[in-house]
Amino acid sequence: MLELSGVTLAYGPVLAVRDATICVNQGEIVTLIGANGAGKTTILRAISRLISPKSGAITFEGRDLAGLTPDKVLRLGLAHCPEGRQVLARQSVRDNLELGAYIRSDKAGVQADLEKVYGLFPRLKERAGQLAGTLSGGEQQMLAIGRAMMCRPKLLLLDEPSLGLAPIIVQEIFQIIADLNSEGVTILLVEQNANLAMKTAHRAYVLEAGVIVAEGDAKELAGDERVKKAYLG
Repeated sequence: MLELSGVTLAYGPVLAVRDATICVNQGEIVTLIGANGAGKTTILRAISRLISPKSGAITFEGRDLAGLTPDKVLRLGLAHCPEGRQVLARQSVRDNLELGAYIRSDKAGVQADLEKVYGLFPRLKERAGQLAGTLSGGEQQMLAIGRAMMCRPKLLLLDEPSLGLAPIIVQEIFQIIADLNSEGVTILLVEQNANLAMKTAHRAYVLEAGVIVAEGDAKELAGDERVKKAYLG
């Protein structure tokens, strides 16, 4: 479904990612793990066309994403749930969710998907009229995922969904990620909690200083002594 071939990414003269080759097959959860600054978020930003590669190619369902704007990538079915959640604090929960469907004109379908999101996240339904900025961190993460789901993505990019959350909420968020995948959503997951990411994902890539140093079946990689020592504690 998604393929990065020899992708190099830079911020000015500083190389952030070097010669990365990654693939995500339909129906998978694939995780990118690595230390802070390894280039994980930069890769997601390149996929969603927030930045352009210095070299290499990114294709989604066989289509080269070069030259596309972020909204056109979204229309292809590729949604990005960013690090830090980035909800609109002064807008209601419902407004934030409806914003996620801004590319759609099928009002009945949007309403049906809104109810589906409320089914996934009952707390959002309870707080539909509440300002998003007054939600807890966990509720804001649920809102960010729900907002991304409102565009009916084929592939969901999730950036640090557990960041700053209590362990019990993290478990709830990851159960929802697994549930979304079981319903047919393909997921590319960036996550600091490497243990949980590896338990949830089908395959994994390990990044060190912008270079992919290991890849493979997530459970097999979780048993690799070098990966365990460096990332899994």
